[in-house]
Amino acid sequence: MKPRILLVDDEEKFVDYLSKRLINREYDVTTSLSGEDALEKVKRHNFDVVILDVLMPGIDGIEALREIKKIKPLTEVIMLTGHASVESGIEGMKLGAYDYLMKPCETEELVSKVNKAYERKAEQEERIRAAKVADIISSPRSVLKE
Repeated sequence: MKPRILLVDDEEKFVDYLSKRLINREYDVTTSLSGEDALEKVKRHNFDVVILDVLMPGIDGIEALREIKKIKPLTEVIMLTGHASVESGIEGMKLGAYDYLMKPCETEELVSKVNKAYERKAEQEERIRAAKVADIISSPRSVLKE
């Protein structure tokens, strides 16, 4: 299964270009042109990976990352920065971003990071499922009464 991706950037031409490249690789891509809109979409839908621009008017990428991690902690976020701000990428990593890339980035590099982020999310979800099953099995309520 391909990851469900939310692509967030205030540069409409960049969003159109990158979303077409990802869709051509058969990803399920939703786009957003602002941090505010992205947060509404994260609340309403389940995304595996969010590709998030750091510098945007209104809610910037760092603030959007904080909120995404509150709303859906397992959603992986890849930060994009076009302003050579390694500091903002590092700050994003400290706040729970999976990774960051400098814009413009090679599509293949982004695809590789998206796939790895998706694998990490899937592994976390599987560990949670296994823990819940183990809890149900070991629960005293599940023991048959004789």
